[in-house]
Amino acid sequence: MTEKNFMDKILSALKKSGAALYQITETKEESAELFFIRRALDMQRQKEIRQAAVTVYKDFSEGDRRFLGSAAVQVQDSFTQEQMEQMFRDALYAAGFVKNPYYELYHGTEEPSPEVLEKARHLSDKSLAEVAGCFADALFAEDTGEDVFLNSAEIFATRTTCHILNSSGVDASYCKGRVKGEFVAQCISGQDVETYEDFSYEDLDTQALRRKVRDTLEMTRARAQAVTAPPAGEYRVILSGTYVKEIFSYYVERSNMSMVYPKYSSFQPGCDVQAGEAGKDRINLTLKATVPYSAEGIPMRDRELVRDGELKLLHGGNRFACYLKQEPTGNYSSYQAPAGNVSLEEMRQEPYLEVVNFSDFQMDAYSGHFGGEIRLAFLYDGKKRGPVTGGSINGSILEAQKSLVFSKETLVGNDFEGPAAVCLGRVNVAGSAEG
Repeated sequence: MTEKNFMDKILSALKKSGAALYQITETKEESAELFFIRRALDMQRQKEIRQAAVTVYKDFSEGDRRFLGSAAVQVQDSFTQEQMEQMFRDALYAAGFVKNPYYELYHGTEEPSPEVLEKARHLSDKSLAEVAGCFADALFAEDTGEDVFLNSAEIFATRTTCHILNSSGVDASYCKGRVKGEFVAQCISGQDVETYEDFSYEDLDTQALRRKVRDTLEMTRARAQAVTAPPAGEYRVILSGTYVKEIFSYYVERSNMSMVYPKYSSFQPGCDVQAGEAGKDRINLTLKATVPYSAEGIPMRDRELVRDGELKLLHGGNRFACYLKQEPTGNYSSYQAPAGNVSLEEMRQEPYLEVVNFSDFQMDAYSGHFGGEIRLAFLYDGKKRGPVTGGSINGSILEAQKSLVFSKETLVGNDFEGPAAVCLGRVNVAGSAEG
């Protein structure tokens, strides 16, 4: 079925179901997929999936209160029109029980920035098989050891064509390429341990994947030698890699309008996100657009979020923007922060616990609590540095933000660009009872 016929069938089914207000996000994803066991290609396949997320809305009133309820369904191009009609009727009925205060669907006509459109095209016009092959070469370029190696890997080169349509006049399309995947590193020298990593890139800069593999292999070798947990206590903690992004995520999530409207967050433009208590580095953040349009068809562009600790805007989708009388920006998953003024070498001059791998690290945007179980860290007591494993860290960004220090070294990833490490003072560590 062609893209036009699929969309026509959805629109016809919506009309017959009685759904006058709707939003359709249709996607066609093509992929070339490679699966490896050790360095040997175990399986390869190509897929094409066409589907659409359809939200129907119901405008209704109770007394003097007006509501706009909604319900979403997922449809495949293999569904018959009769199946879709029934799904949309059921969704319209369900929407009548959702009492969201009334708002208008997004109907803007602005265009995304040319830079974002160009970025989305980076991989979209290349052969998917060629892209997958390039990243496979990069993945195994660093896999040269006998004691530590990649025991399995998967690579997915995808091209996604997205068409967004709603009943208020939005009609936007774009095409985007991406490479994503995962691999498992294993070390059989010492303990037999494994490290899982995933990756995602939007251009052909395969050097980033090579660095990730090299760092993961080194990390796995060190993990195999770590046998004890750090002594329980309070530490200067250094976090690196994706965990730096998690620290920044507190400020991104707290400034989302979906947090501000229900008063889960008190952030407002002009406020000091560090509550005026920063003794070291100030927060600076820019939201980065990775697609030309949001799922609602809102044109995306890079936006300055925080400058020297001051919040410059609230961000989010159309519904909460209407409630708060703010400009809808769309939702962001990627952001950028500038480098700090202190090198990693300088950070490591005093005793520290540098955690390089957690089993799961989380930042709670509601409470500001962060924590995770340590899989691998390096403990420096002022005299010697060695690997440790086990235990966990528990802290609050409300306290840690008073003394955040960001590294001069930077990290560039698909969804975060910024300092490669952050140092947090006086973080509680649950570990061994031995001092």
